[in-house]
Amino acid sequence: MDRNVSLIWGEQELKSFIDRTTMYRLMLYYLLALFAFALFFSAIGVLPYAPAELLWSIAVLLCASLLVNKFLAWAFNAVTNHESVFITPFILVFVVSPIAVADIAGAVTLVVIASVAMASKYVLALGKKHIFNPVAVALAFSALVLGLPASWWVAGSLALLPFLIVGGLVVVYKLRKFDLIFSFFAASLVTIALISQNFVVGTQATFLYSAVFFFAFVMLTEPLTMPNTRVLRITYGALVGALFIWSPHIGSFYFSPEIALITGNLFAYLASPKGRYMLTFVERRMLANGIYEYIFNSDRKLIFKSGQYLEWTLGNIPLDNRGNRRFFTVVSAPEDSIVAIGTRFPDKPSAFKRTLAELPVGAVVSASSLGGDFVMPRDAKKKLAFLAGGIGVTPFASMARHCIKTGEQRDAVLLYSSKSESEIAYRDVFNSASRSGWRTYYQVGVIDAELIQREIPDYLERLFYVSGPPGMVSAMKRMLINLGVSRFSVKTDFFPGLA
Repeated sequence: MDRNVSLIWGEQELKSFIDRTTMYRLMLYYLLALFAFALFFSAIGVLPYAPAELLWSIAVLLCASLLVNKFLAWAFNAVTNHESVFITPFILVFVVSPIAVADIAGAVTLVVIASVAMASKYVLALGKKHIFNPVAVALAFSALVLGLPASWWVAGSLALLPFLIVGGLVVVYKLRKFDLIFSFFAASLVTIALISQNFVVGTQATFLYSAVFFFAFVMLTEPLTMPNTRVLRITYGALVGALFIWSPHIGSFYFSPEIALITGNLFAYLASPKGRYMLTFVERRMLANGIYEYIFNSDRKLIFKSGQYLEWTLGNIPLDNRGNRRFFTVVSAPEDSIVAIGTRFPDKPSAFKRTLAELPVGAVVSASSLGGDFVMPRDAKKKLAFLAGGIGVTPFASMARHCIKTGEQRDAVLLYSSKSESEIAYRDVFNSASRSGWRTYYQVGVIDAELIQREIPDYLERLFYVSGPPGMVSAMKRMLINLGVSRFSVKTDFFPGLA
């Protein structure tokens, strides 16, 4: 019994660590751990490279990436993500052949490759947002211009494979992008079946000795260059998976893994919302105890659906383990001329939150990666039920504001859970939404099955939306399924990284 309790506690601690660590920081941890294992296996002779070669290669890549990024950020007056500057060289070190310390020409080549990767973020950008995976661009440049194709040496060792897969699954769990990974691997298997003379041999070769796992977990999941809605994301994964295996050619030009990814990036750009928004801070207003709304003017009209989110980047913040990017739901209505977010400030805020708290009027904040499927159905006659925990109420505030602005009628019931009466936000918005068919019940404490059955007697006829802390969302989904609600009638809100 004690062992079971210990295992459950350990699982909860692991999930808590994953949920409170930003996706960029978690990816960096994953790459650092993988590099440490690579050093170990090289030291015992499992890998064909010496530890000194690995260390020298990463040192060259890191120095070049940091210097080039610093210069370009200054030249383009851009706000950059701290972790991505380190993530890029740590990806490159696994796919470009390591070099000896005395190999000057090799060092120059690594400098060029790292420089191209960092430059692509600034040069190959439209609407202030890069559209191609930086590592894929650098590898394509190396192959097509320098005549040095990527070695993808990380795929050559079975010893690294378990660590690569386990860490990769942790990253995918964090991102909640299993649909992307599933579509990629499914398309890969279908393509193997179509083009391979021996499906079993082709599958073994692909999943044991190719870069398929590193490619999928590390490069395919790059947030800024993938679609942010489910259907487009599945299509994107399938397209890249098919091209990864098929490797079609045009004359003597063959599709390599990086070209397959670049093709997918182009599809994602054409099919998704474009660009980066520069938002000027206008006002901060208190909504409840510890909860504030920030109001911005945008440099251009933000076209979105209520319930969607943006990734926000702050510049010049102190370094901590959370980074300078966060995802926030857009809490204003799509019809508003301003852009607003709502956020809670904990007792011990991160450097990001401390910087946000001191943001001066007129400060410019960068936002991009508009996405999310947590939106109301097109059929306005569909009965809805919203379960909100704490600051997870923000998407529902946007939906309510949309209904108020447009006069759209919705049969919607909101159960809003908070720790205390003083922490209830947007009460005025939800009260006004009653004229649009909304009914709101405020609950101090946990939402339980009895409350749902009492306040939403026709709950089996409704489409449920659940938003809040990850633990609350998971618990509510299980409870609804136990009450007989179809899992297809439960939509949960998730965006990568808690604020």
